[in-house]
Amino acid sequence: VGSSTFLLLAYLNFRWNADEHPRQLIQTCCICLWAFRLGIFLFIRVMLAGQDKRFGKALNNPIRFLFSWTMQGVWVILTLLPSIICVTSPQQRPLGLRDYIGWGFWALGFIIEILADYQKTRWRNNPANEDKFINVGLWSISRHPNYFGEIMLWFGLYISASATFSGYEYFSVLCPLFNYLLITRISGIPLLESYANKKWGATPQYLAYVRDTPVLIPFIN
Repeated sequence: VGSSTFLLLAYLNFRWNADEHPRQLIQTCCICLWAFRLGIFLFIRVMLAGQDKRFGKALNNPIRFLFSWTMQGVWVILTLLPSIICVTSPQQRPLGLRDYIGWGFWALGFIIEILADYQKTRWRNNPANEDKFINVGLWSISRHPNYFGEIMLWFGLYISASATFSGYEYFSVLCPLFNYLLITRISGIPLLESYANKKWGATPQYLAYVRDTPVLIPFIN
């Protein structure tokens, strides 16, 4: 649902406000490509698993469900805000270095996220890895490389969007920062780390993995 909301809002914002500048088109395409890929991936994963264990408690608790639903709306609009400002801006300067740096960060983060998801899916599909934690590929240098890619790509889109900013619009940097805090402090990493600690926390192999592998940033512990 969150992914489809990203697609709809990005498309409508472009349709209603774009004036054929390439920055507006590229920025919107980056969002739509990310949302479509992630939405399909998560949908298939949940259908195969039959559930999303991170959301199980919320489904049976109206207060938790309302909080999750509301936070999803906040997540979508704040994550999109820099790009919304960019596409609606009348100050569409010629493409420059800032645009290419931002889209380069987006592309690198997108590739990291896809590769991390692919490696974990392949790992889970191997019966020999049942009840084991993944520690190969990108997962050998970061405990959550998919989230690392996610955070990187949204900071990249902020950088490219900022080519149109002026004044207070630069404060929309709080949007990718919010996304970072949401992933690292609320809904993403804390839930997965808690689950992993309960499942493997008593094993020497997992303790060594946690000790030697950074939570998010490769090569920085």
